[in-house]
Amino acid sequence: MKTIGLIGGMSWESSKLYYEFLNTKVKDILGDSHSAKCIMVSVDFADIERLTFKGDWKAIGELMKQAAQQLERAGADIILLCTNTIHVVSHYISENVSIPFMHIATTTGESIKKLGVKKIALLGTKFTMEKDFYTKTLINDFGLEILIPDTNDRQVVHDIIYNELVKGQFTNASKQKIIGIIKELQKQGAQGVILGCTELPILISELDITIPTFDTGKIHAYTAIEWSINN
Repeated sequence: MKTIGLIGGMSWESSKLYYEFLNTKVKDILGDSHSAKCIMVSVDFADIERLTFKGDWKAIGELMKQAAQQLERAGADIILLCTNTIHVVSHYISENVSIPFMHIATTTGESIKKLGVKKIALLGTKFTMEKDFYTKTLINDFGLEILIPDTNDRQVVHDIIYNELVKGQFTNASKQKIIGIIKELQKQGAQGVILGCTELPILISELDITIPTFDTGKIHAYTAIEWSINN
């Protein structure tokens, strides 16, 4: 089994789920008392959040590069960035380490393709929904048609993520707002929805809506375990 390197802390709410997902998947595949071989470097999310809202992506990229290089020095065989939004600077990782980097949009696209879904809704921060670092992978590599909420609804999702979810607050009122936004996208033809913020699946269950949900963090972690065991 190879060692998985994790860049976490964005937020720690989702990072703890990555650890659970990795070990659950190992147990499912290997059984007995097996657990995942992994290393995590966890950053201070307050620093990342401040730089994000300043638009200082270069500084964030440098922090990600440092974390990735720290993981490589510690013996990681592959690197996962345990967040969706910060993949906007994932090239700072892939270009500065000699071990593989597993992109969350790629693992998500593979999962969607397996299910045969063609028209997919994407929810996440405004950065994830509006910038092309995520959608171009889904469109160019997997031929998907992407639907995102309108301007007002994008702001609602963004605010719920930053004001509540990353702080560990999960309210029924926000849950109902997100469900309503998904239903609107479903009316536009969405055959499934990407929960493109790793905290969103804590708020929204697959039982809450009638179309398939794609839990990006779980997909990411499960794919990494399959790689770890098979390489």
